[in-house]
Amino acid sequence: MRSATIERRTRETEITVSLALDGSGKAEIATGIGMLDHLLESFARHGLFDLTVHCKGDLHIDDHHSAEDVAICLGQALDRALDERRGIVRTGHSYVPMDEALAFVAIDLSGRPYAVLDVDLTNPRLGDLTSDLVRHFLETLAVHGRMNLHARILYGRNDHHRAEAVFKALARALDAASRIDPRLAGEVPSTKGTL
Repeated sequence: MRSATIERRTRETEITVSLALDGSGKAEIATGIGMLDHLLESFARHGLFDLTVHCKGDLHIDDHHSAEDVAICLGQALDRALDERRGIVRTGHSYVPMDEALAFVAIDLSGRPYAVLDVDLTNPRLGDLTSDLVRHFLETLAVHGRMNLHARILYGRNDHHRAEAVFKALARALDAASRIDPRLAGEVPSTKGTL
């Protein structure tokens, strides 16, 4: 089973993240930020990943350190679970509607981190999550997961729906890209022979 556990301890946060790529969508999320918990539960369910996230952060300051460090750990867990990335499909994309909102995500698990994001939200907060942390979370995930990530909210009025559609699309694109293709017979999916 392709899985990894990452622990991170700083003066700002104490985090444990466990990720199983070949899971069933089970999630146990406790970041102290309700909206982030909700987005990560959607991510696990729609990608069929088993995901455990426990975070104790300096929420008396704000939500930035907790959200950022969870993204760091999730990205590192993804990178470790993928190992050499042998036999994976490598790329994936997904459109996900949520009521009036529509989001698109495309991923290349190339080992080369890059993020192109058009995910601006209107309101300053989504419950207890600062809205600009949605963008920052995705950027940080792309860097530490060593992936090329393109995400776009095509339209929608409700920021909750817009953000959740992005995380669901991210999950489905990542599920597609990380799947094992038996035709590759364990080879690295690159003309270079390495990622």
